[in-house]
Amino acid sequence: MRHIISILLENEAGALSRVSGLFSARGYNIESLTVAPTDDATVSRITVTTEGSNEVISQIVNQLNKLVDVVKVIDLTADEHIEREVLLLKLHDNEAAKSVIETLITEFKGRVVSESNDAIIVEITGVAEKLDRAIQVAPVEIVFELVRSGALGIATGKQILKLESMR
Repeated sequence: MRHIISILLENEAGALSRVSGLFSARGYNIESLTVAPTDDATVSRITVTTEGSNEVISQIVNQLNKLVDVVKVIDLTADEHIEREVLLLKLHDNEAAKSVIETLITEFKGRVVSESNDAIIVEITGVAEKLDRAIQVAPVEIVFELVRSGALGIATGKQILKLESMR
């Protein structure tokens, strides 16, 4: 089963390496990894997407909590949550691409974020499955390049992943 794990981590040299090393040392695969600062400059938030049974994920969470730089860990998929990824597709700006671009905008709620003489960049935001479908719509011959973020996630309701000293 796919899980999204969010981690608050102290901004220390090597902290991210220790987290990713925990996964690799135990043979767990990281499907996506997103890291960004929080509103507290001393702490970053890592979002890891991985696969495993509930027992394996519980073990991962317990092992993460033992790392010195880790402040707090939650498995977002254990409760209601919202997740999003971002997809940027750079497409040829030609007649063959026009209908694909229109489909990406109307069916996938994409938006054009850049246009040049020979390329159009479309941004689509959503869950992984939606982005997978959008990629299938765009034939290889009209795609210059595509880039995709890892998952971001936030729990709904009262559950939070935040330091007590943070606002």
